[in-house]
Amino acid sequence: MPVTGKFGSGVIIFLYIRKYISERSGVVENQSGLPNQGNKKVNLILTYIKKPFVQIGLGVVLLVLMAGAILAIRQTQLQLPQPILFPHDKHVTLGIQCLYCHPGALRGQSPGLPTVSKCYGCHQDIAKTSPELDKLTAYVNGNESIAWVPVALLPDFVYYSHRPHIAAGLNCENCHAEVGKMTVAEPQKMNMGWCLGCHRTRFKNDPAMLTKLTDCVTCHK
Repeated sequence: MPVTGKFGSGVIIFLYIRKYISERSGVVENQSGLPNQGNKKVNLILTYIKKPFVQIGLGVVLLVLMAGAILAIRQTQLQLPQPILFPHDKHVTLGIQCLYCHPGALRGQSPGLPTVSKCYGCHQDIAKTSPELDKLTAYVNGNESIAWVPVALLPDFVYYSHRPHIAAGLNCENCHAEVGKMTVAEPQKMNMGWCLGCHRTRFKNDPAMLTKLTDCVTCHK
């Protein structure tokens, strides 16, 4: 029966570990052909690990760790309530560019989020037709920052920079979907397979770039 589902890769890893332990469970010798003290300890550990109940315990721990990692990544892609329901569709319709509110995308990793002064710089001269603008005014009067909740979050072990993607000619919609048709921005499915799929498609005819953009250290520094 094929191993499928979220824990399939964990089961496969566990089976490889078990196979490795079985292959290494013989007597380990030094160059003289005689067991030494260090290798005796190694053999003792391998003998202990080879016990079925120990392997089951290790398998359970591995599955729990993988489940935790999957859950953590899932939590980064859930839509959370925002302090102000910012209507992206209305602003895009008015011709406001993404980079006006998110200028950091041109310079580095984070695109940045609009500040109170950025928002109020326009809205102080515009008729307030929405209760959301009353919230903005309250932030201004209280001299408080808007506690925006980031939508596109990546785990700490992932390095991502907007700058090279913009330099490569990608539009915001390539990764963030049709934000211009959304009110509050919606999280998109962003994982390693999704990124690698894009890299392999775009650079299939450029072996040097393909090698670089599929190398682990490019995104996991």
